[in-house]
Amino acid sequence: MDNFEPKKLALLRIWQILWEHSDYKHPLTQEEIAQHLQNDYGISIERKAISRNLSLLKEAGAEIESTREGCYLVYRDFEDSELHLLIDGVLCSKHITAKHSADLIDRLCGLSNKYFRSRVKNIYSVRDWGKTENPALFYNIELIDEAIEQNCRIDYNYNKIGIDKKLHKSSHQVVTPYQMLLHNQRYYLMAYSEYWGNMVFHRLDRITNMRLTEEVGTKLSEVPGYENGFDYKKLASSLPYLYSDEPVRITFIANVGIVDQIMDWFGNNVRFAKCPDEGMIEATVTASPQAMEHWAMQYIDFVEIKSPESLREAVRQSLEIGVEKYR
Repeated sequence: MDNFEPKKLALLRIWQILWEHSDYKHPLTQEEIAQHLQNDYGISIERKAISRNLSLLKEAGAEIESTREGCYLVYRDFEDSELHLLIDGVLCSKHITAKHSADLIDRLCGLSNKYFRSRVKNIYSVRDWGKTENPALFYNIELIDEAIEQNCRIDYNYNKIGIDKKLHKSSHQVVTPYQMLLHNQRYYLMAYSEYWGNMVFHRLDRITNMRLTEEVGTKLSEVPGYENGFDYKKLASSLPYLYSDEPVRITFIANVGIVDQIMDWFGNNVRFAKCPDEGMIEATVTASPQAMEHWAMQYIDFVEIKSPESLREAVRQSLEIGVEKYR
């Protein structure tokens, strides 16, 4: 190594060596630590000095375990299994671009040692996942946080994906932001549209050209239906998709074989009752009618809407349109 560091940095470097190169399966002897100090940092010290530095690190609170085979760093902020879960979450997050995903995964890997990094192969296939191409996501999040703090409106272009697989401007929006929500692996902005006079849920990965305005935002207490603040129960009722229409009580008959999927979509916001027909159950939820129409069509082979009649009629009309297309 061309650059030699002063010996007073040995304490810090020994800790870094243990962080990068050791775990309970890979303890380091003092000779190996000395070799890393020499090769990586150009620091040459005696074994006794290494032993003293290890003792100092332990006194300072570093959880270093010493065995006959050597010593290793016991405690890390995250277990490897926890890092795997976080990395899987980044990979599955379709609202994060491939470039940002690879960068986040690389930094997560840096929270463990080199052996963990060698086991994480998914970082090399991150571009194979269905990711957004909108690089403005994290910048938008910062602007939204700032707008919420300053109680000002934001404006932006809301986009749709065209047949060229690129974003194209669909509308221009000026809204008061209140919260960001993660739903179905997508980030949504929950905001009030003064123009339309209702709450909107816009996907963050569909938003471009966002900026803060000088217009004062509408207080949440002034939004109809939100006089007492956020009603998380009502918000949950906008599931299974995020719609802003008024939630209603909905009853449907379903095949008992999809109970687990119903729970995945509605959680504890569903009540089950026995049904006279064998293999069927009756379920009741409070949800957005628009959202439920789409959901019922998705599970049309297993679900029948019973009430309200208006929703049942909407599903019937959608089915008739669909059948006509396939005649």
